[in-house]
Amino acid sequence: MLDYIIVGGGSAGCVLAARLTEDPDISVALLEAGPGDKSVLIHCPAGLALLAKTGQANWGFNTVPQPGLNGREGYMPRGKVLGGSSSVNAMIYARGHHRDYDQWAAEGNAGWSWDEVLPYFKRAEHNERGADAWHGTGGPLNVMDLRSPNRFSPVFVEAAQQAGFPHNPDFNGADQEGVGVYQVTHKNGERYSAAKAYLTPHLSRPNLHVITGAQATRILLERKRAVGVEYVQGGEVKQLRAEREVLLCGGAIQSPHLLMLSGIGPHEYLLQNGIATRHELPGVGQNLHDHVDVVLVANAPHLKDLFGLSLAGMARTVQGIFEWRNSRSGMLTTNFAEAGGFIKSQPSEAIPDLQLHFVVGKLLDHGRQTTFGHGYSCHVCLLRPLSRGSIQLDGKDPLAPPLIDPNFLSQRDDMDRLLRGFKIVRNILAQPALSQYGARELSTSAKAQSDIEIERFIRDHADTIYHPAGTCRMGSGEYDVVDAQLRVRGIAALRVVDASIMPQLVGGNTNAPVIMIAEKAADMIRAAQQP
Repeated sequence: MLDYIIVGGGSAGCVLAARLTEDPDISVALLEAGPGDKSVLIHCPAGLALLAKTGQANWGFNTVPQPGLNGREGYMPRGKVLGGSSSVNAMIYARGHHRDYDQWAAEGNAGWSWDEVLPYFKRAEHNERGADAWHGTGGPLNVMDLRSPNRFSPVFVEAAQQAGFPHNPDFNGADQEGVGVYQVTHKNGERYSAAKAYLTPHLSRPNLHVITGAQATRILLERKRAVGVEYVQGGEVKQLRAEREVLLCGGAIQSPHLLMLSGIGPHEYLLQNGIATRHELPGVGQNLHDHVDVVLVANAPHLKDLFGLSLAGMARTVQGIFEWRNSRSGMLTTNFAEAGGFIKSQPSEAIPDLQLHFVVGKLLDHGRQTTFGHGYSCHVCLLRPLSRGSIQLDGKDPLAPPLIDPNFLSQRDDMDRLLRGFKIVRNILAQPALSQYGARELSTSAKAQSDIEIERFIRDHADTIYHPAGTCRMGSGEYDVVDAQLRVRGIAALRVVDASIMPQLVGGNTNAPVIMIAEKAADMIRAAQQP
């Protein structure tokens, strides 16, 4: 029998599998619904553009219609491959603001303050800039500056400085605020996902069993204890049993979904879907929130250095393919969202409440819409939304996707902040550093000038920037699902380790925080087994 079963081979699952199997006497099975991370589109950083278009390695979920988005369904891509979303994301290394973690601790989650989580960020990291008070070297996750940045990324930073925002060379240092070029999870010009960092080097361990194409359908329970997992592989229903613990790493969408399929969750929802309640936990699937985001796009057909579909762009891409194959350098090492920053929507804010991502190409509909010609884009996302939604069952079929309702922009404060952010981005793009190149804002947004028109544009075009969290919230209240040790309340031998445990979203991209959460969880799990 196995000691541990990890459900989900994404960022957290890869970390746990690697750390727990450092002990040769501990046996671990890692279940991943998707395939191995073999595609060149995963390893070539610019391949993410084609991944977005093809839907490869992606669950491709949609939300329920969102009243706050004028009734539109949102798109909710999640990685379905070893490495999870770290194999398909834009590879930005960002930790969030120090105060985010202090707030977690202040709400009663002992051990989760900034000073207590910083060592785990550093332990995970190998920063090519070197070690200091804020960064580590020697860790599995390689973090570096972009090898061949686009020439317009520093131009954006200059424009943002002209608009009054300070330059920040390190968003993960002493102070988050400012604009600059992001560091990325790359190594030698390739994506360095959690799978590549943590899992691939250890696949030969005899105590590590990686099972791909295996979609978990139920946690096996005996009384109030998790004892294994049921899953479907190749159309066949199979089971694995765990002697010590089941570790749920499905992410903010699928971890609560699997709990509810297993009879753990709000009794009324389970009853409505014909699932017997094994353990009532009303908070499972609640508290869903995400970084809602809107994009301004500028058309610049004459700027061939930017990515775009044209004869010149195709010729550059062919050259880029040969350069990447030969030396792992050149334009295909881009993560597209090369520059950005953390800013305040108004001076009275204590800490940044908005994040910018400057993209060196025209981005429409999450990159799924084909656009001809060249240009650039700038995202603005709201870092700490007040709107809360839910994950719910859509029947008892375990292979059916859940009902995803982020409830975007249901709170007036969220819209007000995003509206201010839209105006800030427009002002940055109008500064001389960028305006001298003659790009023109697309008419769909350019005609939105009054606050009412801008709000209409936001509700017509805003969507996720891929950071759902909170659906198995950590805490000790009635609607909290896990305790500060990430143990599911009321169920023995079951933990959740992923973004779903976040009491509130961090102010930044969520991949690095999830890796930190898993590093910390590995220590908790090992400590629990000590005699």
